[in-house]
Amino acid sequence: MNRNILRLAVPNIISNLSVPLLGAVDTALIGNLDQVWYLGALAIGSVIFNFIFWGFGFLRMGTTGLTAQGYGKEEAKEVFLILVRVQLIALGIGLLILLFHKPIFSLSLLLIDSSEEVARYTQTYYDIRIFTAPAVLALYGLNGWFLGMQNAKYPMIITIVMNLLNIILNVLFIYGFGMTVEGVAWGTLISTWLALFLALLLFMKKYRETVTRWKFEELMRKEELKKYFIVNRDIFIRTLCLIFTFSFFTVASSAQGDLVLAANTILLQFWFIASYGIDGFAFAAESLVGRFKGSADQQKMKQAVLLTLGWGLVLGLAGTLIYALLGNRILQLFTGNEEVLLLAGSVLIWTILSPLVSSISYVLDGVYIGATATRTMRNTMILSTVMIFLPVYYLTTPLLGPAGLWLAMILFMISRGAALAFYLPKQVFTP
Repeated sequence: MNRNILRLAVPNIISNLSVPLLGAVDTALIGNLDQVWYLGALAIGSVIFNFIFWGFGFLRMGTTGLTAQGYGKEEAKEVFLILVRVQLIALGIGLLILLFHKPIFSLSLLLIDSSEEVARYTQTYYDIRIFTAPAVLALYGLNGWFLGMQNAKYPMIITIVMNLLNIILNVLFIYGFGMTVEGVAWGTLISTWLALFLALLLFMKKYRETVTRWKFEELMRKEELKKYFIVNRDIFIRTLCLIFTFSFFTVASSAQGDLVLAANTILLQFWFIASYGIDGFAFAAESLVGRFKGSADQQKMKQAVLLTLGWGLVLGLAGTLIYALLGNRILQLFTGNEEVLLLAGSVLIWTILSPLVSSISYVLDGVYIGATATRTMRNTMILSTVMIFLPVYYLTTPLLGPAGLWLAMILFMISRGAALAFYLPKQVFTP
């Protein structure tokens, strides 16, 4: 079982880590330019796209869980129909985003308090990157389907190629052509569409034989559609809560001034690096738990849950130790601004704790997605957001300043993990 976990987890860890590393490189590139509002614009732009794209993360997560269960049941035709459904939905949503991209941006600026300079450069970034929408959503569906088919290698190849190309283009546009945030946006646009073409080529190389004839009524089968939309509805609501929490964090940082926004933006990169690494085991849990649920093998499913949790905790502890030993040195890679470094260093302790305390919630998310026990995952996320994160923020920030934000985030992660662990025997282990 450990071999199966590592076979799935290691490629996911490698590909996942390339995502925040791209964000870290972008932050370092922009953070070392001459004006602090470039970094603010990148942060606010990222918040907007988190809302736009992360909200549709169910296109990957729901697809992985359902595909893995179909794989376990050996239902080849239904597995292919899941891919067709998700790609049609991704295309439709992507086109709607492009159609309404101007009002989406206007509404975003109304909700986010930022300086005039930050707002101006945010729009420059947004107007270019928004055209990645159809490709991003199509990739969600394809990568989710690959993982459900127990194939973590292809998502790794796609993600690494996309992010390496993105980094190369960003460096070229910023240092070669003298661009600022628009260089990052163009790099993302070009690399994302090329990654989609690569994903389609890989699909045809390995899964050409899965392409079967199907009838429209099979695609629209009521029972399968109902299950698909219930699972994805729950994941969508859960993801919106997560997006809200991180976006609220960034908006609250912006309200405290450009220096706080810059410092917290850098520290969030630490969080993302740790979370994406541990999520490698969460993705492994999605694939294996879904597969064993589909084949009705309760013993192997329990074994997969316990072992992926153990691996996640080990990696979380390693992240905490690395941040404790090297945190201040890593900060200096992101910016040379002494005021930003001083402020970030004063709240670094919360970032040091984050990998360990968050690891349980990250892995258990994967367990619940694989088991398609999404209602419980949704409800625990809502409660952690409304009953923990927001009250802690409003009660402690007046006293602790920026540290109050970080305390709210840490307790939010702890409450998520505790709630998911509490419901695990009944919601996942019960046949």
